[in-house]
Amino acid sequence: MRLLVDGNEVFIGTGGRDFDAGLPAIVFLHGAGMDHSVWALLARAFAHHGHSVLAPDLPGHGRSGGAPLASIAALADWTAALIEAAGAGKARLVGHSMGSLIALETAARHPGKVTAIALIATAAPMRVSDDLLNAAKANDHAAVDMIDLWGHGYRASMGGSQMPGLWMLGDGERLLERSGPGVIFADLSACNDYADALAAAAQVRVPATVVVGSRDLMTPARSAKAVAAAIPNCRLALIDGAGHMLMSERPDDVLAALRA
Repeated sequence: MRLLVDGNEVFIGTGGRDFDAGLPAIVFLHGAGMDHSVWALLARAFAHHGHSVLAPDLPGHGRSGGAPLASIAALADWTAALIEAAGAGKARLVGHSMGSLIALETAARHPGKVTAIALIATAAPMRVSDDLLNAAKANDHAAVDMIDLWGHGYRASMGGSQMPGLWMLGDGERLLERSGPGVIFADLSACNDYADALAAAAQVRVPATVVVGSRDLMTPARSAKAVAAAIPNCRLALIDGAGHMLMSERPDDVLAALRA
């Protein structure tokens, strides 16, 4: 599915079913340097069980046009515009990593557009190491390597994917390598510069779920718990042994947390 949002064409995964604005809508927001494909299983599960799904490639990512947006606030306004362009009116937001910050800020800035939020692998603040930022700024492949290695829990390196035939580390590497020059740096900078997460969390008035892996090195569980504590109506789901890339490492557990 393709839509025009803020003057640029956006590619959107719909979980294998045509988008129906008459059904409850759910928007999946991907993380830094990624695209809609990280939601393949979850988007399909919801699309075939009573929801209409929007899993966009964010501006400048994947098959979407435009340049990457420079701030979480700008991405939140863009998300509200996406919901409007799709004719959905309101939507539940599910975000991973950078996408979790976008979901949180959208709920605070545009409360009339959001019915619930789920924040996967979130943190406040979401600081990025200088080594990673510098590598991303230089378009050095080391940035891809750092995100891939730090992002996966220890079990991912030993195989055992819940999706048959998927090499989790290799898949993550190839996905990040598809990012255009400057995309990963723009995304990481937006995360690193975003200082309003806890203030936004306090403004959320819809049901919320925070999902985090106990072995997450990029957004540690203690940081995710702080976000959950700041949201008035929030449930925390801790996935034991999982790292940051929860949708590939433990898709069944993430799905169960979202359905709950």
